[in-house]
Amino acid sequence: MNKIHQKCSFTMKTFINKHLFFINMNKEIIKQSIIEQNESFNKDFEKIITRTKLEYIKSIKDLPHIIIISGLRRAGKSTFLKEINKEFYNKEFSYLNFEDEKLFNFDVKEFNLIYETFLELDSNQKTIFLDEIQNVDNWEIAIRRLYENNIKFYLTGSNALMLSKELGTKLTGRHINITLFPFSFEEFLKFNNFEFEKKDFYISQKKSKLKNLFEKYIKLGGIPEFLKYERKEIIEGIYNDILYKDILVRYKLSDERSLKELAKYLLSNVGKEFSYNKLKKSLDFGSLNTVKNYISYLENSYLIFSVEKYDNSLKKQLIANKKVYSIDTSFINNVSFKISEDYGRILENVVFIELKRREKEIYYHKDNKECDFVIRDGLNIVEAIQVTKNLSSEETKKREIEGLIEAMNKYKLKNGLILTDDEENEFIIENKKIIVKPIWKWLLEK
Repeated sequence: MNKIHQKCSFTMKTFINKHLFFINMNKEIIKQSIIEQNESFNKDFEKIITRTKLEYIKSIKDLPHIIIISGLRRAGKSTFLKEINKEFYNKEFSYLNFEDEKLFNFDVKEFNLIYETFLELDSNQKTIFLDEIQNVDNWEIAIRRLYENNIKFYLTGSNALMLSKELGTKLTGRHINITLFPFSFEEFLKFNNFEFEKKDFYISQKKSKLKNLFEKYIKLGGIPEFLKYERKEIIEGIYNDILYKDILVRYKLSDERSLKELAKYLLSNVGKEFSYNKLKKSLDFGSLNTVKNYISYLENSYLIFSVEKYDNSLKKQLIANKKVYSIDTSFINNVSFKISEDYGRILENVVFIELKRREKEIYYHKDNKECDFVIRDGLNIVEAIQVTKNLSSEETKKREIEGLIEAMNKYKLKNGLILTDDEENEFIIENKKIIVKPIWKWLLEK
């Protein structure tokens, strides 16, 4: 019996030791990642561009809620965390980025190891930054549990599903959502060390500089790393990471060709209408659901946005053609297929993204005429906007004004807006005021 007992005892000890080694190994990996990442996270403070969203963070930072920052990969979310830390927490925090290859296949069941490791390194830790949290399946379950320990969480992710209704259900009002876009024109000016006041709009030298920088912004967009190096390879790399890491791998897709063709087609046709049926036929998709799913994946990754035609009938609105826009002009200018430069549609894309940044509910109008954007607030359309390069030709002027007037009449609006590359005017038609304004000036209005 003693030999059997000793053998069983030895086997149990071996099992326990192996199990403890597995835990310790995980802890050591986590600890190594945390120490390395925190050291890197605390570097490079000198070139952080103050994001306009920082003011909003200031207004909510003392709330107990989990703050979730989502947006396009490499749009500056990690740097924004650095800015939040520097401004409000004076480096008193813990940080972990789940893009670290050492943490691939990390199981949510082991989440407590992260918390234990944070406490080992700093027993008073009350602020935790977790980057690219969507790489951990069911992460919200662990975060909800740890939230009860009075930990302030800042989470980032590159998937719009983080802001879905399901997430709201699981965290039940415990979180605040923020979408971080690439640089706005105002942030782009800061990046280029250009300071301005409103009076500068009317000073020839300053105005000329603003217009030159606006042309550069139209061409380069607002992705920080691309602005720093201006290398096409950077945008191509981000684009491929989105397609492969955020879509093909995440959703376990095997049809790489169809996804790439669809993405390139949509980026090549910003501001134009599309229908699922036409895309299915022209790109030879097997089913309509596949087209719909692939477009939703591209939207979840923040690469594109689709806009519906406004209609009082929800059923008609859902079946009508949609329009597509890109998160940033850098993708249109560097990875899309363009036969000719369509400057007007690129301007339209810039206006659309700024409206999204301002959290507007956006539709397009089309009856006999067309209006690029109508904005809904509550139950009503409250604004109508046309975007065009200029109104220099009578044909263009007639088309833009007629489309705007039709929308204004339909939605009972007194004022309408036409945004152009550089024209400014104001006139009355049919007792309605139409304001013509340069896009660069509109972008800088608060």
